[in-house]
Amino acid sequence: MAATIMHVEVKGVKVPVVFEEEQRLPLASMELIFQNSGSLADTTPGIAKFASRMLGEGTRKEGATAFATSLENRAISLHADTGRETFVLSLEGLKSEFGFGVKRLTDLLRDPNLTPEAFEKVRTETLGRIRQKKSDFDYVAATRLRSILFEGTPLEHPALGTEESIKALGLEQVREYLATHLRLENLIVVLGGKFSPQEVEKIVAQAASVLERGAVKPIAHFDANAKERRTTDYEETDQAYIYFGSPYKMAADDPRRVYGKVAAFILGSGGFGSRLMEEIRVKRGLAYSAYGRLAVNRTHSYFSGYLQTKLESSDEAQKVVAEVMENFLKNGVTAEELEGAKKFFLGSEPLRTETLAQRMNRAFHEYYEGLGLGWSAKELEMIRAMKLEDLNAFIHAHPEIGKLSWSIVTKKEP
Repeated sequence: MAATIMHVEVKGVKVPVVFEEEQRLPLASMELIFQNSGSLADTTPGIAKFASRMLGEGTRKEGATAFATSLENRAISLHADTGRETFVLSLEGLKSEFGFGVKRLTDLLRDPNLTPEAFEKVRTETLGRIRQKKSDFDYVAATRLRSILFEGTPLEHPALGTEESIKALGLEQVREYLATHLRLENLIVVLGGKFSPQEVEKIVAQAASVLERGAVKPIAHFDANAKERRTTDYEETDQAYIYFGSPYKMAADDPRRVYGKVAAFILGSGGFGSRLMEEIRVKRGLAYSAYGRLAVNRTHSYFSGYLQTKLESSDEAQKVVAEVMENFLKNGVTAEELEGAKKFFLGSEPLRTETLAQRMNRAFHEYYEGLGLGWSAKELEMIRAMKLEDLNAFIHAHPEIGKLSWSIVTKKEP
C-alpha cells in the first residue's frame, strides 16, 4: 500500500502526518521530525546535536539508566538525533508495546533530564568526540571543504561543534534551544505500522500534546561558493586525503533533479564503472576508490567527491579529477553509460523498499522536499524513458559543478 498524507489537529495546529502501512510484520515506528531545527539552525555551533544528546539522558525523575531500562525491557528503541535541517525523535518497537513507547516519549518531552549533572556528562562526551575527530583525516578534510564552500553560512561549522563552542555552551542555552525549536508549527510526523486512521490520529495527538505552539523561522537557502578555493592541512599521515566540491544549482522540488541523479551515478556515485573510479583507480591505480555525488536539499545543493591516494600521487590525482570533470561537462555521457545507469536504478528498486524504515524515509522525503508522495515511482519512469540528448543537454546546462574547490590533508614535505 502506498504512503498517505493526513493531518491531525493539535492545539489548533494541523500537524502533517505521513503514514506508511505495514501489513507483513507486527512492527510500529514513528518519527517526530522538526523542520529547521537541525545544525543549520544552531545558535551556537553544535548546540542542536548537543541538545539531541541531552534527550538521550532520560527524564529528570528517572535519569538515563532507569529510563533506558524501562524501554529495553519491552524491546523499544527511542532516540534523538539531528541532521542539517531537522531534529528527529525516533520510536520503534512491536505494535503490542507501542502504546507504552508513546507514553515514554511524552514523558521524555515533558520532563527531560536537563540537569547540571547530565549537561556536564554530555559536554565531556562531546568534547571527547571532537578531539577524536582531529585524527580522523576524512572528517578533517570534509569539514574544511564545507567551511570554504559555505563560508559565511551555518554550514561552515561542524555539526558536532568545536571545542571552543562546546566549552562556552551553557545549560540554559540548551533549554532555550529545545523550547524554541521543538514546536507544533514545525512538526512533521512519520508513522508506520498496521494502524487504522483513528489509531493514527490518537497516537499523533498523544505524542504531540506535550509540545507548545510558537513562532517558527522560515527555512533559509544557502548557495555554495562559486569561487574556486583550496585549503591544505598538514598532518602526520601516510596518505593524502583529497576532498573536492562545487556549486550545483538545483531546487529540491525540481523534477529535473532526476537527470542529476543519473548524471552523478555515471560520473562518480556508481562505484566501479563510474568515470572517476575508472580513470583514477582502474586506469591509473592512484586510489582504492574515488567517489562523487550531487547533494540536493531544501537548504543547499552542491557537488562533492573524495579519494585517498599516496602522498606522492596527490598532485596527479587532483589533475585527473579536474580532467574528468572537464571532459564530462564538455562531452556528456555515452549511450552505453546511460543504459548501464538505467539498468542499475530499475533493477535495484526492490532493494530500496524492503523495510518499513526505508519506505518511511522515502515517503518523508517525497513530502518534505515538495515532490509529492509517489514521486519515486514517477522518477523511475522518467529514468526508463530518459533520452541521451536530454541528459547531455542537462549536463551542459550545469557548468557550475566544474568550479572545484579543494580540501587536502597531507604530510608536509621535509
